[in-house]
Amino acid sequence: MPGPRPAGALIYAANLDALAAFYREVFGMTTLTADADHHVIENDDAQLILHAIPRHIAEAYPIATPPEPREEAAIKLFFTVARLSATAETVTRLGGAVFGETYTFGEMYVRNGMDDEGNIFHLRGREA
Repeated sequence: MPGPRPAGALIYAANLDALAAFYREVFGMTTLTADADHHVIENDDAQLILHAIPRHIAEAYPIATPPEPREEAAIKLFFTVARLSATAETVTRLGGAVFGETYTFGEMYVRNGMDDEGNIFHLRGREA
């Protein structure tokens, strides 16, 4: 059921449309609302607000191709997926990356990934 979720995250985007497309496809999200500066996307588990970085600021911090991980961020999002391997293939196809070892934490397999702008996230699933 679409609408505000009790929690979520806001991600600043250099390329708003591309970043929204990345998260929609990788995590099965749909667009709740969108305009020139914001996209609100969600699935049953999470809601993301993607906010366009003003052009003059985005130009001062170009994103490499392929993107470099933004490893110094204090927060890392996590997403639960059905299969890490299938999600890793989609992430890579869309310009992101999955890296590091796959390890177990409780009953979950866990691996790090990043979107096509270098924002790091945690993937976890019951199947590697």
